[in-house]
Amino acid sequence: GVDASSADLFVNHRVILTPVEGNDPAAVELIRAMRDSVGAEVVDMTVAEHDAVLAATSHLPHVLAYTLVDALAQSDASDDIFRFAAGGFRDFTRIASSDPVMWRDIAIANKAALLDAIDTFSEHLGCLRSAVAAENADQLFDTFSRAKQARDEFSSILAQRNKQKP
Repeated sequence: GVDASSADLFVNHRVILTPVEGNDPAAVELIRAMRDSVGAEVVDMTVAEHDAVLAATSHLPHVLAYTLVDALAQSDASDDIFRFAAGGFRDFTRIASSDPVMWRDIAIANKAALLDAIDTFSEHLGCLRSAVAAENADQLFDTFSRAKQARDEFSSILAQRNKQKP
């Protein structure tokens, strides 16, 4: 509500515009100007680009968290699993406490892009599974190292963005 409002809520935050054929160009520019005026970085994308980016960075992580928690909760050992779960599990699964109605609707509305993201992830998970089964230490190390480097770069981008906030 109003008590949680912030004048700098959008400062240095990206906002995606997905203008489509038939949009009034003046209306699109008005929206862009409104977002610019509150300090947002406005990025134009096609609807397909938007859907793919959000499926990979938002929808897939939610689906993974929900699926992991659901699979473990249905396990015969769920009491022990949850009793011994610690920080990593808590951090990874926090978003599984999100509104299931909203995420059901998002999954259905963005079905094609979400299925593509799930398929890509499943392919990578299958490769990782094969590496574990084969005890392929080099492949595991390479995968974990690439992921760590990518995550560290992402963290650096976030830290830089936070420095730019007023």
